Amino acid sequence: MRVAKGILAGSSFTLPLLLTLSSCNQTPPAGVAAMVNSKPITYTEVDRQYQTLFGTAPKAGDDQVTLQKLEVLRGLIDNEIMLQRAEKLNLLATDSDVDTKYNELKAPYTQEELTRQLKERNLTQEELKAQLRRDLSVQRLFNREITSKISISDKEIADFYNSNKAMFNLTEPQIHMAQILVTPQADPTVRNLKGDKAKTAEEARKKIEMIKRRLDNNEDFALVAQNYSEDTNSAQQGGDLGFIPESALEKTSPELRKLLLSTPPGQLTPVIGTAEGFRLFKIISREPAGQRELNDPKVQQNIRETMLNRKDQLLKNAYYEVARNEAKVTNYLALSIAPTTTSK
Repeated sequence: MRVAKGILAGSSFTLPLLLTLSSCNQTPPAGVAAMVNSKPITYTEVDRQYQTLFGTAPKAGDDQVTLQKLEVLRGLIDNEIMLQRAEKLNLLATDSDVDTKYNELKAPYTQEELTRQLKERNLTQEELKAQLRRDLSVQRLFNREITSKISISDKEIADFYNSNKAMFNLTEPQIHMAQILVTPQADPTVRNLKGDKAKTAEEARKKIEMIKRRLDNNEDFALVAQNYSEDTNSAQQGGDLGFIPESALEKTSPELRKLLLSTPPGQLTPVIGTAEGFRLFKIISREPAGQRELNDPKVQQNIRETMLNRKDQLLKNAYYEVARNEAKVTNYLALSIAPTTTSK
């Protein structure tokens, strides 16, 4: 199945779905889905973001769609909380930042293709730039408050190597890769962060298309895998399958083996259908046979990146939680679904 490459950045949903509701007796302002401090998030914004992520306009009265809209709203609320923090710290993206990113995104497309993609998602150029400004501002916030403060010492790298030395002894050429799996049936053993499970072949197809759009919009593969992958063995590790010997690929289909061997490191494969469902792989690196020593720069870089990613994800999750605790949020969409919920 061929999934078209998107150009729009989506919100990421990392934690439980419903917010603690600050009040159930307020009359919602017209057209407002939620309030974050004094800033409204409208139903129009929710519907637009839904269409960006899922490729279709939301349908009224569909419980699955309503659940997805709650997730979309949760992402918008999180983004708004972070945007307000960025503004308070004078970290909002400049016009120059936005223009540079916009030109970068549109470069691979003709004007006709760009216009078509914007139309499909019910977005104008100005609205896309506003979305880019929000995303870039939040990135600047995370870079200052989290990423720039993470450091990995030489001792930590050495300790990791000594504890995982077998990982670096390759008896044959291997491929380090990660995967995201979406199955066409509900599996009670699935343990992704969102508790998200496709139940039919059609739901699985739509879900993998949504995931592909997120990855094409440069969302973090590991985080998307943790949130949505239905592979019980790798979802919690961000889809990481570790190093796979090339001989093990003989057990796969010739089509899949050819795909994995031909995809360059750092790249994603197209979505591929297998007996278990839809799969999407990221090739992280390729390694020849032999023991890798600690003084190998590639070994040190691999360990450093692994540890940085783990710390970065941990700190971002904690940062989101603290920010939510400090924000005043009223989720009117959730209140309309669960009107008996009360504050104490």
